[in-house]
Amino acid sequence: MLNIAVLISGSGTNLQTIIDGCKNNEINGKIKIVISNNKEAYGLTRAKNNNIKAVYEKDETKIIELLKKENIDLIVLAGYLKIVTKNFVNEFKNKIINIHPSLIPSFCGKGYYGEIVHQKVLEYGVKITGATVHFVDEGADTGPVIIQKSVIVKDNDTLETLKKRVLHVEHEILKEAVKLFCDKKLKLKGRRVFINE
Repeated sequence: MLNIAVLISGSGTNLQTIIDGCKNNEINGKIKIVISNNKEAYGLTRAKNNNIKAVYEKDETKIIELLKKENIDLIVLAGYLKIVTKNFVNEFKNKIINIHPSLIPSFCGKGYYGEIVHQKVLEYGVKITGATVHFVDEGADTGPVIIQKSVIVKDNDTLETLKKRVLHVEHEILKEAVKLFCDKKLKLKGRRVFINE
């Protein structure tokens, strides 16, 4: 069973998906710690409600120390609104995954997070958007893609309706990616991620 850490900044709905996946034995892992860079994040309450260590911490050096102390095998950035440094990535190479609310490489990178992504999707007028789970490298949303799932943009979509449908897909593919990682079914070759059945 792998030790998982989840880093959040907000309400933690993606965190809840992983908590549920671990509880239902769909994920062969255990969330050891939830860390937020936002003191008010509801995700910290979700963690406490599930008897998971919940920590508010902004200092990356201290976060690295906490993760090492808990012997973390997988770090999930689930709505963590902070770009991790090169040092952080090197410490946990190929052990960090992130969920992003678009089909990377569209609508991603610096400045593209949260509702801004959906706003830009609507402004641009694309017909398909979606969500991506990827490994984290030194860039912003530039790591190898693990899973993607598309969402049709409807003519009458508002920011709220689109966000809701994309979030539903985020939950699905994030849980799946964490499960695959914990089952050791992901293989990295260059930029490509292969799923071993």
